[in-house]
Amino acid sequence: MRDILITGGAGFIGSNLTLALQEKYPDARIVVIDDFRSGDFKNLQGFRGDFLAADVSRLDFRAHFKDRTFDAIFHEASITDTTIHDQCLQTHDNVEGFRKVLEFAVTHQTPLVYASSAATYGIGSGRMAESQPPAPANVYAFSKVQLDNLARTYSRSFPSWKIVGVRYFNVYGPRESHKGSAASMIYQLYLQVKAGKRPRVFIAGEQKRDFVYVKDVVKMTIDALRAPQTRTYNCGSGIAFSFNEVIAELNKNLKTNLEPEYFENPYTFYQPHTEADLTIARTDLGYEPDYAPPAGIADYINVLEGR
Repeated sequence: MRDILITGGAGFIGSNLTLALQEKYPDARIVVIDDFRSGDFKNLQGFRGDFLAADVSRLDFRAHFKDRTFDAIFHEASITDTTIHDQCLQTHDNVEGFRKVLEFAVTHQTPLVYASSAATYGIGSGRMAESQPPAPANVYAFSKVQLDNLARTYSRSFPSWKIVGVRYFNVYGPRESHKGSAASMIYQLYLQVKAGKRPRVFIAGEQKRDFVYVKDVVKMTIDALRAPQTRTYNCGSGIAFSFNEVIAELNKNLKTNLEPEYFENPYTFYQPHTEADLTIARTDLGYEPDYAPPAGIADYINVLEGR
């Protein structure tokens, strides 16, 4: 791991990944590419590597990097706001960005780990396994399905090349504040409670999410390089946790007692339940989350409170 390329490295997950890789491989040359649409330079405080300000869906990788080779590529660049409904923009930037990365990486068949999403499962209930057919309910999820399709297509042509998708569930944690309304519900509810306001959630707060702490996400994303073959893996806590339970944990850690304020859900594409089946990730990667939601929320609040 002497040379590492990370796209979207100034974003929420990307910056946490970048700084973790820098710590893990202090002598590695790390290059981050980001255009700051979903990122912020403040997320990379302490970064010692190279930075390229560019849109990966429009970047000529070979012209820029010439004959330089990398030991690993982590593709995190994406339009991540699921409420953006410009179908052409969302699909073009997410899909063509990945295609550009694949076309660059194929020359040396550089091990490639990319960000997929639990949104590909669509509106369902129960545990979600990688064998389920995709059922995207919005264009963001549709774009992520296309990434998985592209990975399989390249894998058939280059069976020895390892292209691994990490299907992130509901990620929360440090370095997400720049996302505003697109930040995790845990962060948004924290802000409301911290301001002394009743935390607002959809009626009746029993919708459940597989909230996964970003530290676990980073750990699994790095470990995905050890995958035995091209495939996608669920990355979650393996626990479905309700919004009411989140609010209870926030009250506990902030020593408050604010009751939820319920309101109608305006979104027809809203996932009422996400829960990752981690069987394959455990078998292939030895993945085991370190942070169940209560522990992750407590750790996150300690970070936010500067404790």
